[in-house]
Amino acid sequence: MNYRTLGDSGVEVSEVGFGAWVVGTDWWGDRSEKQAIEMVEYALDQGITYIDTGDVYGHGNSEKLIGEALAGRRDEVTLSTKIGYDFYNNPQAGHGELPKRLEPEWIRTCVERSLERLDTDYVDFLQLHNANVDEVTPEVVETLESLQEEGTVDALGWALGPSIGWLAEGDRAVELDFDAIQTVFNVFEQTPGRHFLDTIAREESETSVIARVPHSSGLLNEQVTPDTELEAGDHRGFRPDEWYETGWEKVEALRFLERDGERTMGQAAIQWLLSHDAVASVTPTFRTTDDIDEWAAASETPPLSDEEVERVEELYRENFGITRDDGMDSLRSSVDGADLVDTGKQNAGQ
Repeated sequence: MNYRTLGDSGVEVSEVGFGAWVVGTDWWGDRSEKQAIEMVEYALDQGITYIDTGDVYGHGNSEKLIGEALAGRRDEVTLSTKIGYDFYNNPQAGHGELPKRLEPEWIRTCVERSLERLDTDYVDFLQLHNANVDEVTPEVVETLESLQEEGTVDALGWALGPSIGWLAEGDRAVELDFDAIQTVFNVFEQTPGRHFLDTIAREESETSVIARVPHSSGLLNEQVTPDTELEAGDHRGFRPDEWYETGWEKVEALRFLERDGERTMGQAAIQWLLSHDAVASVTPTFRTTDDIDEWAAASETPPLSDEEVERVEELYRENFGITRDDGMDSLRSSVDGADLVDTGKQNAGQ
């Protein structure tokens, strides 16, 4: 495993991290709490030291299980959690989005409760969870910086969403010199990730990018094929049919990235993300120990050549030869403005 640093914070993360939103939830099928804890422990044994959870996942249950899994191993881990949703006073309605709160006192309350569940007295990396740009007031920023000064939090970030991500929010995170932005980013869904890379380069910023959904919900790791029947409750079942039907065609166009015995398609998808210097870590969704073995090893597989990267860029500009609707989400932002959205699409090569 190789490691990178979040921004200029000095906080080190493994290039492949553990996205723990599946721990303590049933969004990707049933899994016992014992199995979830064992998965985290196994990931640590494979060199995965970046653990990314959130207080709303399982309404605190993910944090609780992560805390149990890290018992006696806290010093080995770069631990991240997210705050911003008020699940304490609102029931979860299916996969719908809960009300958000970011008042300074509420932030402190949420952090205190997270620390208790995680059984730790600090988190290495605290992220705002899907906050809109107008919700992150000077008072919010001051509160976050106070938590840093107090030693409760080391690095600050902004997890963008829902859907593909929020353009204005990511740009604002760079402006505020946050240590990292987290967004959906993969070979097929390059918007707004590429825009943020451009913003970071243009502003000469140290902000890093955390890439989630690196395999485009099962396409790039080929866990969802034309023969796959998704289990009840599997979140990938919420993707439109066009997503997968055109996605399988796109995968075939990327076969040149595979190297027999040296690099699988799933590993190549991770290496493509890591070819961007600003990407600090990639958080696949692990469901089995075989997933962990393969994707943890991606960090040390042959990196993509310049020629391979350029060919991927060309394919993306041409939408991999797909001319019909592919079901991919369009760019979203919490603020209105055609100029803002157009900029994101242009920077994404669309």
